[in-house]
Amino acid sequence: MRTEEAEEKAGEEVKEETVEEAEQKGEEVAEEFLEEELEEAEAEKPLEEEVAEEIKEEEVKPPKEEFEEEIVEERFYTIPLSKAWLVPPNKRAPKAIRIIRDFIKRHMKLEAGKEGEEEEEAEPKRLIISNEVNERVWSRGIEKPPRKIRVRAARDKDGNVTVYLAEGD
Repeated sequence: MRTEEAEEKAGEEVKEETVEEAEQKGEEVAEEFLEEELEEAEAEKPLEEEVAEEIKEEEVKPPKEEFEEEIVEERFYTIPLSKAWLVPPNKRAPKAIRIIRDFIKRHMKLEAGKEGEEEEEAEPKRLIISNEVNERVWSRGIEKPPRKIRVRAARDKDGNVTVYLAEGD
């Protein structure tokens, strides 16, 4: 019996030592982990500072100028696109864009006079269709453009016409 008791006591001492050692090792591991986290946080601080500096630089930059310099004339149109549905399905959205282009040329008098009265000195007037109009036409894909679209046509001082999506649409 004495041997058994001695073995039990020795086993308890070993267990106590291993628990104490484990606690010490756990503390060391926790300290190492905290040190690594601090190092990472310190490494991230310069990145955060750089990002903050970049944001400040962006704020300092002057705002981008709009394409419309001075609007001389501005009109709102509802353009019917029903004729785009008469062509094959895989050609409807491009046809709708052509219909918009032709409609604006006709109504904003963008074409250069009659054939005999062409002026070679003046720059040709341009028609610019904004991305938002293009995205609205193509929003449901090539096969299903809208039946009609409401746009705002603005002529600048150079005679160029830009087509925007009407406000509220």
